[in-house]
Amino acid sequence: MTSSPEISLDSLVLHATDNGVSWITLNRPEAMNAVTWDQRERVISLLADASADPAVRAVVLTATGKGFCAGADLRGAPSGGERVPGDVARTIRLGAQRLIAAVLDCEKPVIAAVNGTAAGIGAHLAFACDLVIAAEPAKFIEVFVRRGLVPDGGGAYLLPRLVGPQRAKELMFFGDALPAADAERIGLVNRVVPADELEKTARAWAERLATGPTRAIAMTKQLVNAALESDRATAFAAEAAAQEINMTTADANEGVASFVERRTPSYEGR
Repeated sequence: MTSSPEISLDSLVLHATDNGVSWITLNRPEAMNAVTWDQRERVISLLADASADPAVRAVVLTATGKGFCAGADLRGAPSGGERVPGDVARTIRLGAQRLIAAVLDCEKPVIAAVNGTAAGIGAHLAFACDLVIAAEPAKFIEVFVRRGLVPDGGGAYLLPRLVGPQRAKELMFFGDALPAADAERIGLVNRVVPADELEKTARAWAERLATGPTRAIAMTKQLVNAALESDRATAFAAEAAAQEINMTTADANEGVASFVERRTPSYEGR
């Protein structure tokens, strides 16, 4: 019996750019898209590329099969020999937290198109996105408590900001599966659609974002994320500074000109 050929990383995280949208697709359906060390690094790299590429104006993060992401698959991570105090914290900082930060810090709007179960770091990956569209069969699970673990990958940071501390504690203390419809009801999901309409809806939203004023959207994302942990004076100062910078962009000039000329603006993302 011959061994199977090694699967390339490019096939485990699919990537394509279409109409200004970077599509990043986890592709390990047989493992419910539990994300490996290598996959994580590729997703982080692709998000950084999206930030730096003027031709990319929106990002969609999705997956194949029945699972969006079943959490972290630590197999394949670089082995460091015997574990010593500090190793776990370092692994989390350099691993799950970097992945979540890459989504939060991406300079383009990121849409999660959640096709199925999002558990553990998979749930946090979705919650870190700017907009979340979920297929009707999707569900979200704060699985950590089931394993006797503390939520990592930014869960205790993200959830209270999205649904408040009491809802966050309920989800994290019990670890129950949250159906997509309930996730929408409490504000974790923007829209729930039939499974066969997920890609179509994500594409429509992403392409609409891709025709918008990309730099203004990037600064809006940064302002909203920062405002959640700022006092009013700091938030107002950041807002004024952002608008000062934004008014130097071609798209801001186009937006004002189109208003004066009573026509539809044509934004180029610059």
